Amino acid sequence: MSASGDTPPGEGAGGGAGRPARGTLLDTLRVAVVMLDTTGRVLLWSPLAEEVLGWAGEHIVGRRVGGLFGPGHRVPAGRPAPPPVPSAKEAERMLGELLRDGRWDGILSLRHRDGHTVQVEARASLLVDGDGRPFVLASMVETSRLRTLEHDLAALDSLFDSSPLGVAIFDNDLRYVRVNDALAGMNGLPAADHIGRTVHEVMADTKAAESLSALQRDVLETGRPVVDLVSPAPRGNGHRSLSYHRLVDRAGRVLGISATVIDVTERVESEAKAERARRRLALLNDVGSRIAGHLDVRRNAEELAAALVPTFCDYSGVVLHSQLADGGELPYAAYSDSTPMRQVGVGAINWNADVVRVIRPGQAVSFDRKSPFGEVLATGRPQLMNTHDELSHLTHPDDPKVRATLAIGVRSMIVLPLRAHGVVLGLLIVSRADGREPFDQEDVALGMELADRAGAALDNARLYVREREGALMLQRSLLPRSTPAAPGVDVAYRYVPGSSAAEVGGDWFDVLPLAGGRVAFVVGDVMGHGLGAAATMGRLRTAVRTLAALDMKPDELLRRVGELGEDLAQRPSEGWMATAVYAVYDPATRRCAIAQAGHPPPVLIAPDDDGGHPRARLLDELPPGVPLGVGGGRFETTELDVPDGTVLVLYTDGLIESRRHDIGTGLERLRATLSRPLDSLEDACDDLLATMEPGREPDDVALLMARLGTLPSGSTEAWTFPAEASAVRLARRRVRDTLAEWELPELIDVTVLLVSELVTNSLRYAHGPIGVRMVRGGSLLVEVSDPLPDPPRERTTTAEDEGGRGLQLVAGASRRWGTRHGPLGKTVWFELALP
Repeated sequence: MSASGDTPPGEGAGGGAGRPARGTLLDTLRVAVVMLDTTGRVLLWSPLAEEVLGWAGEHIVGRRVGGLFGPGHRVPAGRPAPPPVPSAKEAERMLGELLRDGRWDGILSLRHRDGHTVQVEARASLLVDGDGRPFVLASMVETSRLRTLEHDLAALDSLFDSSPLGVAIFDNDLRYVRVNDALAGMNGLPAADHIGRTVHEVMADTKAAESLSALQRDVLETGRPVVDLVSPAPRGNGHRSLSYHRLVDRAGRVLGISATVIDVTERVESEAKAERARRRLALLNDVGSRIAGHLDVRRNAEELAAALVPTFCDYSGVVLHSQLADGGELPYAAYSDSTPMRQVGVGAINWNADVVRVIRPGQAVSFDRKSPFGEVLATGRPQLMNTHDELSHLTHPDDPKVRATLAIGVRSMIVLPLRAHGVVLGLLIVSRADGREPFDQEDVALGMELADRAGAALDNARLYVREREGALMLQRSLLPRSTPAAPGVDVAYRYVPGSSAAEVGGDWFDVLPLAGGRVAFVVGDVMGHGLGAAATMGRLRTAVRTLAALDMKPDELLRRVGELGEDLAQRPSEGWMATAVYAVYDPATRRCAIAQAGHPPPVLIAPDDDGGHPRARLLDELPPGVPLGVGGGRFETTELDVPDGTVLVLYTDGLIESRRHDIGTGLERLRATLSRPLDSLEDACDDLLATMEPGREPDDVALLMARLGTLPSGSTEAWTFPAEASAVRLARRRVRDTLAEWELPELIDVTVLLVSELVTNSLRYAHGPIGVRMVRGGSLLVEVSDPLPDPPRERTTTAEDEGGRGLQLVAGASRRWGTRHGPLGKTVWFELALP
């Protein structure tokens, strides 16, 4: 017998100790075969015996084996080991047993050629050849290899017998070869009833068996393992995790497949529970984010209804007390059959006539006090309806809405209260149709949490609506309802409130007529928002109007306003801050004086050039100043000569701000827009508002555009008289002739009288040149100037006084009068209404 060829190339004796050779189980065990005669002489020595003990056949054949028994000995390095010395005693003992019993087996310690001991398990049999001659055939295996195999088999037996996992082995026909008790218990059959059968013959569920069979065949054919495939149990009692691997021997032959089955019902249920919790949390977050971003009751109701479909329900509706939809008061009164309700939000997986009949957007509704809807409104407790009888009696039996509800397939419904501050605001109604699991108590709990969050959001939106309306009402009441007509000046303006209640507040504009036909323009922005900012704006506007009546220069007016300090604060303990630009234009001289307090620069649009296009210029060279309320700031007035028809543009920063770009980009966009042809100031205002970037800050905007012209030809006359007695006579004549030319004879007498009084006062006190100017516009303006800086004072006179009544006459006969200072003295002016 020979084992040549059993060892793969490159693996000699001992070469497989760390790495098993590929092949059959015999290749792994390395069974060595030896043939002896009855005297213990070696007749045949196989190559595997040579590998195990290191002795070549030519050294052993013909010798007795007794020298191989017993403890080995080491041979000095570099010297060959001597041939074994036969041990007659051992050989006689073994041969004696063989001759007596015909067989022998046991564990032997044999000497290797290099001197160490090799322990083998041996089996010997006494055989007889064809001639009747006896001989001994012995086989031996190293005990280390045999023990490893025994351990592997013991581990496999232990896995099958004691593992809580279901384990099975299938052959190439996908029939059970071996199955443990755990898997037999899972399948509900004894282990013996599995052997030789396929999953088709074991499982009652043919569909599941077909699926598993296809999966097993794919693993068998491709070798691709299946790991932790979760599927329902065969009899529907839980879930299992399946793992399949192809079995291949050391020679590469496919033997079948192995299967591991784990009961993962608890894991699947836990994962399903966690997934439900995750989905519910995601729904809460989604609904919260969708309704938290809007401060409008109707929009919030629409977003709420839409967010629930189809994640939570198939149809949804939000019904509120009618007054709440417009920001009204909370409905503290008890609900009754006649309480007006309105459907303000709806959602549906599909729309048809029946759906619209049930949840038509915007429809007015009312509920019977004894219906489920009325019960929820009255008690604030949810109602769950899962039966046909409950759904059929939502209202009265003949209600077409009930028939439509059943027609669209609704089989489950929850009516939830929308509450805030302990008050029921309305109802959230959700329903599921055929083909979907009905609502349960967990859904009711989730629905209540959704409804409570929605109720709080709706109440916040209601409060914001109220605050926004109040802030807008205050803001609009403080802004000018119209602008006064000024000679030579055309005005257009816009005010756009912020996009939310929090953004309504401090932007304002004003147009103020001044003495001498001049007009003042002001635009400002109080820092902050809401009612407080609007109130501060009103006080600031009043202060500007009051100081403007004193005919101050722009820088002086801004300084005085800034000094008001705490008087303009929203609260005594808080400061305030505002930006403003103040401009005064005199149409008689076409000069414009401007001062700024930390405000965006004005724009001047020169008249059209030869190509018909205006030239817009940012006045960014003007001294910017500091915001009002900061304290310690200096302001400067810049005077500009403006051509006839120039347009002055004043605005607040809400027009140019953007989240995505710096303010320079907004200013350039403003300038480019104003460089287009201007058909009218009103159209120009609309164009500017239309170019505001959608992503801008949600701030309010004040915009004022004024076309600066001159007075009509022949509307002004001015004279200068020497400080002589003839000045009064000459002034009377010029005034009389001019009024006659202007066809205003009704005003001659009173105007001549008042001019005489003022010129006489100048002659008495000023002792210098006296100027008289008349302007015809919306009224008749008369000015008398002299070099004396001190303003005249109105005195209280008695019947015995001969003078002192000049200013009394002026004050009594004119519509209004006043005094202003100039660089060379003062000017006393009065106005008379035109006939």
